[in-house]
Amino acid sequence: MGRDMEKSWLAQYPKDVPGDIVVHDTDSLDAMMAQTCTRFAQRTAFVNLDASLSFTDLEKSAKAFAAFLQSALGMKRGDRVAIMLPNLLQYPVALFGTLLAGCIVVNVNPLYTARELKHQLMDSGAKAIVVLDNFAKTVEEVLGETKVEHVIVSRIGDLFHFPKAQLTNFVVKHVRHLVPEWHIERAIPFAHVIKEGMETPLERQAISAGDTAFLQYTGGTTGIPKGAILTHGNLVANVRQTSAWVAGVLEEGNETAVIPLPLYHVFALTVMLTFFALGATSVLITNPRDVESFVKELKHTRYSALVGVNTLFNALLNAPDAAEINASGAKIVVAGGMAVQRNVAERWQRMFSHPIIEGYGLTETSPIVCANPLNIDTYTGCIGLPLPSTEVAIRNDDGNELPRGETGEICVRGPQVMSGYWNQPDETARVLGADGWLRTGDLGAMDEQGYVRLLDRKKDIIVVSGFKVFPNEVEDVVSMLPEVAECAAIAERDEAGNESVRIVVVRKDSALTAERIVEHCRQNLTAYKVPRSVVFRDTPMPKSNIGKILRRVVRDEERARMTKLAEQAA
Repeated sequence: MGRDMEKSWLAQYPKDVPGDIVVHDTDSLDAMMAQTCTRFAQRTAFVNLDASLSFTDLEKSAKAFAAFLQSALGMKRGDRVAIMLPNLLQYPVALFGTLLAGCIVVNVNPLYTARELKHQLMDSGAKAIVVLDNFAKTVEEVLGETKVEHVIVSRIGDLFHFPKAQLTNFVVKHVRHLVPEWHIERAIPFAHVIKEGMETPLERQAISAGDTAFLQYTGGTTGIPKGAILTHGNLVANVRQTSAWVAGVLEEGNETAVIPLPLYHVFALTVMLTFFALGATSVLITNPRDVESFVKELKHTRYSALVGVNTLFNALLNAPDAAEINASGAKIVVAGGMAVQRNVAERWQRMFSHPIIEGYGLTETSPIVCANPLNIDTYTGCIGLPLPSTEVAIRNDDGNELPRGETGEICVRGPQVMSGYWNQPDETARVLGADGWLRTGDLGAMDEQGYVRLLDRKKDIIVVSGFKVFPNEVEDVVSMLPEVAECAAIAERDEAGNESVRIVVVRKDSALTAERIVEHCRQNLTAYKVPRSVVFRDTPMPKSNIGKILRRVVRDEERARMTKLAEQAA
């Protein structure tokens, strides 16, 4: 990093935010949990489905879970434990319990297919898995082809009090029929784990910052999922960086945060850990896709913080009773995981009088790299400034740093950067240099003040007659039309291999025409960026586990559709 380029962003920091944070060799998530649970013992740590856990209750249950892993299952330091749970009270218990036992957490999407689950269990070498009974059938299908020795099965109501626990579990299985039949020999009930673990002494582990805490798998949107090795130090650092960023706005021990994003995703995971460290009450939303129920929760929760992604905020805005959401106590509304569209951000601010604070990160950085200052009063269109102790540089394909304002690959160095990919040294060497700089695969630019603008993934760029078109920009313009529910910009290739822009649209209003979309784009985009073709689809866009539209899948589906049409015409 050239001397004239060094950390100009520090001058833009709010006055209470330090330029650096401190991470010690002895820092670990289990130590953070112990300190937090002592400080905020009687406060409510987590709320879910009208049930709750205090910090003291959480610590007791996590210790019980850890003791059972060690004593009953013989789990050793460094063994991997897969957690295949949605946002329930059981998740933080299993998470902290696994870490207390000295084991490594492997987060698993409960909606994985058998093929996807098998890959992750085999690749990680997980020895045990914790799964909700709704998804136990998938585990049963692959169990014999993995190294998993122990299966702990939970039911939704396992941490509720009597009689709510029994009633909830009965309704889920026998009334709503949400639990497919499964049979796993020697499966261990989660409730039994906690009960027996309460009577078992815990063997304390001397965990350091360099020890692996998570094998956090990438979403696989660009290929086969890889396990990013995230250490205790990585996560503690990112929690401290994020805590420093919000310290001037959020008060320790006096906040309520709503977390609708799945905790098995790294963005929600670190956000939850940050709120936990601040002594906040985290309201876990199990199924945010049930927008009606989610809005109902927001009506009755006076939250001070809300996290989400663009598609989630858009869904809330389009809900019939969105105006009834109780945003009176909101201090921060945070977005990550994908670009926030201007139309969504501006509608949100008009309705709730509070801007969406956009940030940026990736699995390999635990994940948060940049964030907008919390004192902004409107949508900025950028991903903000590098967090404390974080360096960001924009580099060309040769690895040379570019002048401010020029577009290149976003590169990151800081204490939150992973140590590498699990069992993939070649992939690690491809993205992570010996000097600690990580190549993110994202294209962006940095202005003179140090604000970073995210343009797109390198692999998604569309090249039209030699000019680069960023799908995010085209999608942002198309989404300005009120008749558009969702859209994705992808490359369309002719027989000669030349690319043009195709926009795939899900309509709110069936009267919307391709001509109107193209004309709107002509008024807002340079000619080569205007879509050459418009395709309407009747089904929702394919999305990742946090709601990010998967352009790769859209592209593959479009190519399959075009191939089929060509075959029919032949």
